This record gives sequence, structure tokens and C-alpha cells, in this order.
Amino acid sequence: MKEIKSALVVGAGAIGAAVASILFDANSQAVALCAAGERRERYLREGFIVNQKHYSFRIADATVDGPYDLVIVSVKTDGLAGAIEEMRPFIGPDTTIISLLNGISSEEILRAEFGREKVSLAIIIAIDALRVGNRIEFKSPGEIRFGFEKDFPEASKNRITSVSRFFDAHNIRHTTPPDMARVLWYKFMINVALNQWSALIRGSYGLFQKSLPARMLLTETMKEVIALSDALGKGLVPEDIDTIFATIDNLNGSGKTSMLQDVEAGRKTEVDAFARVVVEKSRECGLSAPINQSLLLAIKAMEDGFSD
Repeated sequence: MKEIKSALVVGAGAIGAAVASILFDANSQAVALCAAGERRERYLREGFIVNQKHYSFRIADATVDGPYDLVIVSVKTDGLAGAIEEMRPFIGPDTTIISLLNGISSEEILRAEFGREKVSLAIIIAIDALRVGNRIEFKSPGEIRFGFEKDFPEASKNRITSVSRFFDAHNIRHTTPPDMARVLWYKFMINVALNQWSALIRGSYGLFQKSLPARMLLTETMKEVIALSDALGKGLVPEDIDTIFATIDNLNGSGKTSMLQDVEAGRKTEVDAFARVVVEKSRECGLSAPINQSLLLAIKAMEDGFSD
């Protein structure tokens, strides 16, 4: 696999802009953003303010640029279809794609479009980026974990080595776990519990660090995901709950989940990628998921009130 020299970030929200800023600080020529139409014009006009520093990221141009070596997708779930069309001109035979989307579905969607061998399983964990307009603040840059399933051919795994070298050279914290499928479900469990309850009770990370009732809500919700994982053979265990709380306790207490940020901005949330997936997959496995069923209805009802 050839050396990775260029990265395209698709989705310039809190996480995408934070990752792009770290890459830019290491080598401003190594990263570009993918954007079209009004967003492209706005990005070029306003730029981004990340941790109080102004960034004018290069915007990829399909009429000039060839394929990018690495594409990092960080849009919201409901924006994936549009992102696929925008990024399509920049995907070549040797492009490796990493999806930092929440949930457990984006990789399969991207694989169906661009080929299974191009799309690594991936998550980003412990990042506390917060976006307001074009301003992004973060204290913890988090860590990207990525890799293929155990049964992938060795040739595909060479892509992981190339991405790892690129991240090493550009100050992106990362690990390459041997069982990435389990890690994907681990992050899914965090999202299902922390993102959804933070959005519903309007709680920052600090609330879930100090409030016993809030932590109990997370615990009972995570138990539903573990039960589903058992049924599907994804490898989650009850001890993962303690590990997740250790991660939460190290976050900036004033930070907010992306789902809480969506609710405060009156935007549609990712509840369909979280609670709905748990409810539907649990039903298929003969399980019940009453907490996630309630979360689904409550958050959908909250969204219905956004236009009032």
C-alpha cells in the first residue's frame, strides 16, 4: 500500500473541524475539507475558529484534485447520503475511508458504495469538541480507533498500517485494536446511553460524573445493549460499563455530547441510529428493550416540538 500523503475531511462539525485542525497544524498541505454549494462558499468566506485560532482550510475541488489517499467522514447520520455524493469524485482505487459517524451502520453503507476493502471500521472516543457556528472548542482531542474485522485479508490490513503512519506523522492519537468489531459496539453503547440521556435531561458530562441517578440511567441503558451484543456475538461484557464510566469521568465536565448540542440548537438528533437500532435489532433477536423504546418516543416527541 502506498504512503498516505493527503486527507479529505467530509463533515466540518465539531469533530471534523477538530481533526482537520490537528492535521493542519502538522502540515497545512496534507488536509482539505469536502464541501459544495452554500457550505463551500461559507467555509471559504468565514473559515473556522478552533480553540481561538483561525483556520482557512483548503476546500477540495473536483475539477482540479485527484483522488485523496485518506477520506475521514464525520457527518451526522442523516447527512451521510449527501456526503457520499460529494466525496465520490475524490475516491480512487487506493483511497482508504474511515467513518467517525456514531452508530453501527455507516461502514456498511459506505462499503456498499465504494467497496468493502476500502472502508475500515472506526470510532473516535473521548473527544469533547463543542461547536457554535464556525467556532469549535476542545480540550481533549480524543483517540481514533480503527481497523478491519479479524477475517479480512492481509492486503486490506496493509491499509491500516499506512493510515497509522500518517496519523503518527500528523499528531492524531490512535490505536488499532485487534477486534475492531467489538470496539465499534463499545462506542455504540456509549452513544446509546450517554448521548441520548444527555439530550433528554439536558446534562453536560459533569452531571454524569457526579449524579448517581444519572449514572444509574446510563447503567440500565447499557445493559440493554450488552444483552443485544450477547445475542449477536459482538463481545460486550458487563465490565465494559465500568470502563465507560472511567472514560466519562476524565472528560471536561462542562463539555456536551453532540446529541445535546443538536437539541439545544433545535436540530434533528441521531436517535434513529441509536434507540431505534437497539429496539429493532432486539425485537429481531426476541429481546425487549423498554428503556430504548422510551428514549425513542421521548426524543422523537422532543424533536416534534422544535418547530413550535
